[in-house]
Amino acid sequence: MQTSHAKLRALTEGAILIALAEILSFLPLYKMPWGGSVDLAMLPIIVFCVRWGFGPGMIVAFAHSLLQTMFEGGIAIGWQSILGDFVIAYTVLGLAGLFKGKKNGIYWGSLLGTFLRFLVHYVTGATLWAEYMPDEFFGMTMTSPWIYSALYNGSFLLLSLAMVLVVIAILQKPLGKYLRGDDLKK
Repeated sequence: MQTSHAKLRALTEGAILIALAEILSFLPLYKMPWGGSVDLAMLPIIVFCVRWGFGPGMIVAFAHSLLQTMFEGGIAIGWQSILGDFVIAYTVLGLAGLFKGKKNGIYWGSLLGTFLRFLVHYVTGATLWAEYMPDEFFGMTMTSPWIYSALYNGSFLLLSLAMVLVVIAILQKPLGKYLRGDDLKK
């Protein structure tokens, strides 16, 4: 593929998949009270990252993070929360691009991107959101903001990851070459 054609294709796919991610973020299965939701919004970003690799993936993930910052509904408690819960947390999804061309890269990229996003939300939740910790969560008495943050952020991200992996498994047979980026190697 010619360089200028590849750049145009990457730019076009990036724009389309970011738009799809934004649409999917407006269709959550469940929304948490202080932000975070169970949805498929990570899927298009991870697919782009695994198809195009680390550099383009980081750019698209960063663009997605900025849109999430604007459209999420203002669930932040200051610039630190905006930076942690939005910009950094969504940008780390771009690291899924490290699995471009790898066997089962779409699965490993999904796991890595979601785990890193969890880590960012976990630290932000335990440090910035600690004062908002309830006395009880999921029927358990909360005494540590670190445990609360792990439960809160892990609950929606684990379910979102499970949904992403199920959809990937369903799409693997009919669209596997596109999920892997094999169509770009011509």
